[in-house]
Amino acid sequence: MLEPRSRSVDPDTLKDSLYRLTDLEVRVPLNLNVLDATRTPRVMSLSQALSAYLAHQIEVLISRSKHRLAKIDDRIELLDGFLIAYLNLDRVIEIIRTEDEPKVVMMAEFALSDRQAEAILNMRLRSLRKLEELEIGKERGALAKERETLVALIESPARQKTRLKKDLADLRKRYAEDTAIGKRRTSIIESAPARDIPLEAMIEREPITVILSRRGWIRAMSGHRDLAAADTLKFKEGDGPLFAFHAQTTDRLLLAAGNGRVFTLAADKLPGGRGFGEPVRLMVDLEGEGAPVALLPVSRGQSGAQLLVATSDGRGFLAKLSEIVAETRKGKQLVNLKPGSELRIFRPVPAGADYVAVVGDNRKMVVFPLPELPEMARGSGVQLQRYRDGGLSDAVAITLADGISWAMGGESGRTRTEADLTPWRTARGAGGRMAPNGFPRDNRFAPMTPFASTTKEESSESKD
Repeated sequence: MLEPRSRSVDPDTLKDSLYRLTDLEVRVPLNLNVLDATRTPRVMSLSQALSAYLAHQIEVLISRSKHRLAKIDDRIELLDGFLIAYLNLDRVIEIIRTEDEPKVVMMAEFALSDRQAEAILNMRLRSLRKLEELEIGKERGALAKERETLVALIESPARQKTRLKKDLADLRKRYAEDTAIGKRRTSIIESAPARDIPLEAMIEREPITVILSRRGWIRAMSGHRDLAAADTLKFKEGDGPLFAFHAQTTDRLLLAAGNGRVFTLAADKLPGGRGFGEPVRLMVDLEGEGAPVALLPVSRGQSGAQLLVATSDGRGFLAKLSEIVAETRKGKQLVNLKPGSELRIFRPVPAGADYVAVVGDNRKMVVFPLPELPEMARGSGVQLQRYRDGGLSDAVAITLADGISWAMGGESGRTRTEADLTPWRTARGAGGRMAPNGFPRDNRFAPMTPFASTTKEESSESKD
């Protein structure tokens, strides 16, 4: 019995989901891992299994025939003894009436076997009529004819195959679809149009706040908490926040590591917000050198979205979200890193973005068209910016007409925008020129944010 985790799951939806995720509608899996005729374990093909079945049926047919032949021989032996008794009925009666050991005398006088003599002595008087003698003769003749047929069947492989064909034909006729015992228990009908039922339909959708600490402890607090509140960002001594954002229990979380591997976490399976959570390494095989680089929520309908991926040596490419999600502990290797480099950028590409801005550790920046980046499922990518010293610090997909904005220092909350990016527009792979005046000292455009659609959805829920 299947019991959904949420009571709100519709049974028909669950059934359709099982049909979609399995082959229950189109086939029944058959694992022919068997013991063959020599009791040797092996895996057979369907042809081999059918051949073994036919060989077994021939063996059963021969064994059944031999068993019947032995029964016929036993019966004929008794019938022959009865016929002898009828032919010598007066003498048999005399022996029974006068001799102390009639059985021994009859065996010696008429050359009877022990079974024949015993059967004659056990005959009832009512069987001593003429009609009974005729019936015995008739039965013996029928048995002799059947015996002849069985002997021929046992000695002839051709007769055995013919007999097996006849038996199988009778079996097929007996279990035909128009009979009571052969009528199908299941019906074969044209399938309904396929329904795209996501796995999220089996999960109750609730808002959560996901928090990952610098030491790798992850937890999900119920509701969309205030990320600036002290009770939300509470950690062990010496630890602190690395990523914190709002999500839904139906979301998938993409965890990108510095070794170029991306892992997928189910938001509904994250440890609760009481305490400090659990180490994320217990959920995925995050290797020692693979420190978390980004953690992003992915909701339904975002499979066609793109990600900007870049490494510390200035190489990068675009990745399609649908090709990154991997529901395994080992995740998926997305970036083939060169010696000494690491994954540094794992950002969603905003809707309408047409350019890429890249800044290096040397504070030089380049801006080039987004289509110059290839879309790859896995690889090293192409050179985004050239460096003499240092490497890539940050990269982001932008809309050229909107320019680039960054937060100004202090707690004023003000931002500064560089609207005219003409001085930095160049071909991909150039060295670039110094970043605009006032650009952040950490050479970062902005913190990595979730996908735009998720942000909009969260903001509408926060208002509610």
